[in-house]
Amino acid sequence: MGKNLKGKECGKGIYQRKDGLFSARFLSKNGKRKEKCFVTVKEARDWLEKSKYEDKTTNVFVSTEMTVDEWFKYWIEHIIYDLAPNTKRNYYERYTINIQSVLGEMKLSDVKPLHCKMVLNNMDEKYAGSTIKQAYITMGTLFKSALMNDLIAKHPMDSVKYSKPIRAVNDIKFLTVEEQKKFLDVAKGSHNYFQYALILQTGLRTGEMIGLTWDAIDFEKRTLTINKTLEYRHDNGYWRAGPPKTQQSYRTIPLTNTAYEILQEIASKRENQKSSELLDMSLEYIDRRTGKTSKLVMKDLVFINWRTGEPAKNSSYDTHLYKLCDEANIKRFCMHALRHTYATRAIESGMQPKVLQKLLGHASIKTTMDRYVHVTEDSLVNAVKDFERHFA
Repeated sequence: MGKNLKGKECGKGIYQRKDGLFSARFLSKNGKRKEKCFVTVKEARDWLEKSKYEDKTTNVFVSTEMTVDEWFKYWIEHIIYDLAPNTKRNYYERYTINIQSVLGEMKLSDVKPLHCKMVLNNMDEKYAGSTIKQAYITMGTLFKSALMNDLIAKHPMDSVKYSKPIRAVNDIKFLTVEEQKKFLDVAKGSHNYFQYALILQTGLRTGEMIGLTWDAIDFEKRTLTINKTLEYRHDNGYWRAGPPKTQQSYRTIPLTNTAYEILQEIASKRENQKSSELLDMSLEYIDRRTGKTSKLVMKDLVFINWRTGEPAKNSSYDTHLYKLCDEANIKRFCMHALRHTYATRAIESGMQPKVLQKLLGHASIKTTMDRYVHVTEDSLVNAVKDFERHFA
């Protein structure tokens, strides 16, 4: 607390100099000292209060000549480099296909809400709502990072919204109990039966299932640990290992009896499986928990294509599924529908959503609730009957 020449307190940040002037000073949010002298203590107090408020409410803005293209390249290579490969790929695709043509050559500081809205409007006729939402998220995340790094004074996505609806929760494909039975009856005669059946027992993502290695299975404790993924990149023609989708996707799942028996049977036939030269490879990836490099040893993979001796490619599973669906006389679905089906059966069995969130590796309970607590009509009827019996 500063004082005047007579020893009377002037207030925090104010003191009277030997020449009689009152000095007011404070430390700004960017770490610089601000100071000014006045004839009266009232003038000093008024200036100090006003300056502190302006410093608190005004953005620190560093003008830049950087274009959106230049910022995107830096952002994706240096700021979000540790995100899951699929997330980075989504950002890259939406930027290069939909955003770049409108914003790419503009200066970051010149981008306004109307330009961002133009990107979304251009997509409205040809793209699904979910894809437009991805572009919206890409721009939002890109410019938020620029704002946080003082490259722009204001977020250009403020007040920008997209109107095209995204896929409703009820549109998420999952098999009914009857469809699941028909599918498994037909799938038993296929070479991919164990993969399909395991997802229906564990809820694994396709990449997690493909990248599953024997060291991640503890037969004694009857658990399965998810700590990596594997996918085939058709655009580049190579296999890529990576970390699970999010930090929360690292998880250990207790095995059901069926899942345990599936893995035991695969293990018993391991020595007789066909092996290609590809399995001699080891793929490196970053463990997002430690930031260190880990390896996926291809020869330790649980699931190997019986015909080629290589891992089965992501897309080949969907192609095979369509054939099985036609044979079972049910509507076609993709691999991810098996994960949805596992989650739906779990909710129908009475599993708590918080528990299901952990088993599925969702980062947020909201994701689990929005996607899977949609329960079927039969579940609603049974729930009301249980409620009625409880209070009877």
